[in-house]
Amino acid sequence: MQFTKGHGTGNDFVILPDPDNQLDLTPGVVAALCDRRRGLGGDGVLRVVRAAKHPEGVTMAGEAEWFMDYWNADGSFAEMCGNGARVFVRYLVATGLATPDGEAPLPVATRAGVVRAVVTTDAVAVEMRRPRLYDTATATLGGLTLPGTAVDVGNPHLVCALPAGLELTGLDLTRAPDVDATVFPAGVNVEFTALGEPVDGADGHVLMRVYERGSAETLSCGTGACAVAAVALRDAGRDTGVMAVDVPGGRLSVTIADDSCWLAGPAALVATGEVDPTALTTAA
Repeated sequence: MQFTKGHGTGNDFVILPDPDNQLDLTPGVVAALCDRRRGLGGDGVLRVVRAAKHPEGVTMAGEAEWFMDYWNADGSFAEMCGNGARVFVRYLVATGLATPDGEAPLPVATRAGVVRAVVTTDAVAVEMRRPRLYDTATATLGGLTLPGTAVDVGNPHLVCALPAGLELTGLDLTRAPDVDATVFPAGVNVEFTALGEPVDGADGHVLMRVYERGSAETLSCGTGACAVAAVALRDAGRDTGVMAVDVPGGRLSVTIADDSCWLAGPAALVATGEVDPTALTTAA
């Protein structure tokens, strides 16, 4: 099985080229690939499949040639992954599977619909749906219960601001926060935030840590950054604007307009090789 390893601000992925949807990819294989001691290690798997060859992408084949088949590290599916989409596009362009057409955005099919990306040498920006703030809920971490805002970015998020006196670095995210299953029946990504110092070129600056559904704490979450930016803008009395979002893996820029949301940041491919899936799944 051929693979490439890539990451976006430390949110890392195993990329599997499978244009004709021929790999026998199972939850067990995905979990084994993402195992950081017995496998390659990753927050998830990005399978590169032609949209026309994948049952979940075929209806979008007229808009996008490629479908991002994204799996969480535990072998479950996810509707969307912002950093994954940026790394996916970096891979398409680097391998010649797609060629940017001037300044025209490059379309990619995902389980959350078609997203569009712009590629430069230093960054990849992807346009996603505008975050929708739709409810309130709480997250409990140890003895700490925090109110939060539920946000839909194609996948579910709960954004919880820390009260004064609590530091993001002091949170224990080695286990999943407890949330209300009636609000989030399919689980949720939980973001914890604090305000940062002003940043040139941005309307606001937020610091963030995230516990991702199906992957545990990650160094970055693109859709989470979009959710956090939307909540921060709302709290500042704004509907649109540019937010700098700092995650443990680096900085992302989120631009929210009337009908769209652009997520931008670095996306790197760091290794290619071959892995034996039989050895992965049979290792003790």
